[in-house]
Amino acid sequence: MTTNDNPATRSDRNVERAGKLDTATLSDALDKLGINGQCYKVKARSTDFRLAGRAWTIKYGPAANPPGTVGDYIDDVPEGAVIVLDNGGREDATVWGDILTEIAHRRGIAGTVINGICRDVALCLKLGYPIFSRDHWMRTGKDRVQVEATNIPVNIGEARVQPGDILRGDADGVIVIPHEHEDAVLEAAETIHHAEEAIREACRGGMRLDEARKQFKYHQLQTRGK
Repeated sequence: MTTNDNPATRSDRNVERAGKLDTATLSDALDKLGINGQCYKVKARSTDFRLAGRAWTIKYGPAANPPGTVGDYIDDVPEGAVIVLDNGGREDATVWGDILTEIAHRRGIAGTVINGICRDVALCLKLGYPIFSRDHWMRTGKDRVQVEATNIPVNIGEARVQPGDILRGDADGVIVIPHEHEDAVLEAAETIHHAEEAIREACRGGMRLDEARKQFKYHQLQTRGK
């Protein structure tokens, strides 16, 4: 099954807003709104990696006999998209390597997020191409997994990702902002960010931390419904 109605990435204000916020702040905003968007155990291959963009999704499954392809999709991914690969969290076979990294980097793709593993990490580090995955290991996915569908809802680290959702990644991991809630999530995250900046500034001016937190309602920032 393949669909072609993905909103994947256009350059838009909300992607820019997300790119200015760290994942910890966005995670707190998701908690405040009761949204599960933290991608559990999906981490950057380098703590320097950052990404922000809209999801272009791929779902993998076990290989058939004869096996299908692992990844001849790269030329269809729009510039600025985040490629999101759901391999069911498998850590015994990769779905991303150096050829895909080189082409994605050259074509201006924002990064890759994998519910599973990648290989050929040296090249992504050399190019500065952001890859976020559960781990890395060298064994190929060829003849072990195959593409089942593109541009459908997938699961990444226990979070649901739909085509066109915003992905934001940094040294702390990856979050997904569902497109139907992105304005609310970003507004909440910006409020949290400004409050925390105000607390830091107050403490730099000599205020006690407990007083600053009380003044700027720190303990309510992440609480749902407050």
